[in-house]
This record gives sequence, C-alpha cells and structure tokens, in this order.
Amino acid sequence: MSMKWLLNYCLHTKKHDVTKLLQLKGRRLDLTHYNNKKGNIMRKILSTLFVMFGLISSPVMATKGIAFVHGTGAQTDAYNDYWTADFVNSVNKGLSNQAMHTVVNCDFDQFMWDEKAAGCLATQLTTFINNKNIDELIIITHSNGGNVIRWIMSNPTYDSRYPSIVTSISKVIAIAPSSLGTPLADAVHQGNAFESSLGWLLGYGSDAVKQQQVSWMNYYNQNFLLGTVGRPALPKIFKAIVGSDVDSAFWDGDSYCAGYQYQVALETTQNWLDSCSDGFLNCSSQSGAGTTWFVDKQRTKGGEPLSHQQSRRNCFNLDTIIRHDI
Repeated sequence: MSMKWLLNYCLHTKKHDVTKLLQLKGRRLDLTHYNNKKGNIMRKILSTLFVMFGLISSPVMATKGIAFVHGTGAQTDAYNDYWTADFVNSVNKGLSNQAMHTVVNCDFDQFMWDEKAAGCLATQLTTFINNKNIDELIIITHSNGGNVIRWIMSNPTYDSRYPSIVTSISKVIAIAPSSLGTPLADAVHQGNAFESSLGWLLGYGSDAVKQQQVSWMNYYNQNFLLGTVGRPALPKIFKAIVGSDVDSAFWDGDSYCAGYQYQVALETTQNWLDSCSDGFLNCSSQSGAGTTWFVDKQRTKGGEPLSHQQSRRNCFNLDTIIRHDI
C-alpha cells in the first residue's frame, strides 16, 4: 500500500468521517459501525496512520526515587545518626514504592568538589540511579549538602558522571541550605571562644567549615556555583525550606523536639546571627540560591520555628509537608 494511494483514499473519504477520526487521537476507537468492506480497509488505514504519525501512544511511567543527602560531617550511618529512621521512613511514604530511596554517606568535612565529597556523592547517586532505573530523582538535602549538590549541578564538565545525574534530577528540596555561608564558620575558623560548643554542628576547622565562611561562599557563588543573585539559574528546581528561629524555653514542650540541649546551644549562637536565623544560618543564606519554598512558620504545625537541628527531624509536621510534595 503506497503513501500516494493512502492519501488519495483519505481525500475521497467523507469529510466528517476523517474529521471524526483525527479527533480520536489517544482515545480508544469504537469501529463497530465499519462493518462493510470499506470499513475493514479503513481500519487498516487508521492503524497505519496511527503508527506512522505517532497518534497512538502508551503512557510512560517515570521511576521516581529519593536520595537523602546529609550536611557537614563524615557520615557512615546517616540514616540513624543524621536523619533518623522516623524522618526517612515518613518522607518515603510519598513514594509508590518506598524501597526506591537511598541515604547517602560521604565525607562532607571536605571542600565540596573533593572526591570524598562531590565525588562520593556522584558515585552513590549514579549507583542508585542505575541499579533502580531512576529517571525522576528527588534530592532531599540539608545544610552544607546543598552546596555539594549545587557544585554537581553547576559544573557538569568537572566529572563525566555529573551530566547523567543532573538529567535524572527532577528537583532538589534544600532544607536550611548554607548557600551564602554563615558567620559562625568565620568565628570557628578564627578560633572564637565558642568554637568548642559548635563542634557537634560544624566540626573543628575542617575544609567544609573554611568553605562556609561568608566571604569564601561569596567567591564560590560568583565563580563556580549557579543559582544565586546575578548568576545563571540552576538547571533543575532547587527550592529551600528556611528555618527562622530557635525556641529553648524549658517549659515549652516544642523545645525538646530533636534534643533540648541542641536548642539551648543554637539559641546561644543566635547572638552572632541576624534576628531571622535557625541558630546556625541566617535566613538570607538559606534563601540565597534557587527559590524559597517556604519559611518554617508559614507551614509547620502550630506555626513553630525550625532550628537547624530540628529541620532534619520529623518536628512540627516537616516530614509530612515534604512527603506531600514527593
């Protein structure tokens, strides 16, 4: 059957029949009224047309997966030590297949581009993507982890694995990302008196701490990282959840979520930060790259603030908010 014959036949078919048939793109066809010889021929023609011009298509279901990417520190069991099982398992309920997730364990005490940091992250993400056939990857990251994933998204030629990772990413949910650094990193690096009280949060003079000094992050943002003011946009959605305050009143039960002792420490460090901060990062740093999804009190249960410690735990319905966005 030649194309010329096929087109000639269509041109001589009743106009209303052709119009009706073309309007059926993507729908199930009921051809029972074509019960004569011409109807049989028409069915063959329609089948050919739909195949040739792609009018029949099958829905392609994306394979969705989640990668939890921790912040500063050398992690070997981030599932339990950084995020906790309660948080990870609650967020995973947003997946149709809850097994489609991975919890990254890397050494983020290094500079973001280091093989132990971005290189390790690239290895673990690539393995996850390939083993699970992931083509819709959601990154959930916290604090300095946002800088490591921004490095990968901003520098696709630095490592041959980066492009395929970026292609697979559908969005990054960045919880309290240190996109513009923190004055506390400056204080720790300069040997401020409260360095020892921040060791649990920042480490002690590591490369990651040096990196998060405000002036250093400004340099990286201007030269190597995308997504900040005046720079090209990131290739994929990078949306931040901003923590705006710390509550540590001993009579307030909310102060005990994620550990009361951490709330006390973070409220102390707020003295070196802006009035809007989570005890580690100014709000301006958290919202410095990509877009701001929401500031804690806008959506948390009871309008509670999220300290830098609480924003990686299932405090005040945070886990449910993220789950509903998966």
